[in-house]
Amino acid sequence: MTIDKETVEKVAHLARLELTEAEVQDAMKDMSKILDFMAKLNEVDTTGVEPLVYMTTGANVLREDVVKQQITHEEALGNAPKHDEDYFLVAKVIEK
Repeated sequence: MTIDKETVEKVAHLARLELTEAEVQDAMKDMSKILDFMAKLNEVDTTGVEPLVYMTTGANVLREDVVKQQITHEEALGNAPKHDEDYFLVAKVIEK
């Protein structure tokens, strides 16, 4: 597959990018190099090679999700710059 100016402009439009003429030419070269590399990868014989999910054999070590410190409702509201009896008060950010 060859990359032409129209293809680059279509991809740029989909990505909401505005490219100069020089950037379009650079993108054409870069995208062509990527496709050439992918074609080389397709030539590699992968018969008998298991799909690789992780690059290492190590597993993730996850900690237990344990509550370490609890604060009361009143303590939490005490840290807020503005609050009423039950809730934090914040500035309105959405206009109708």
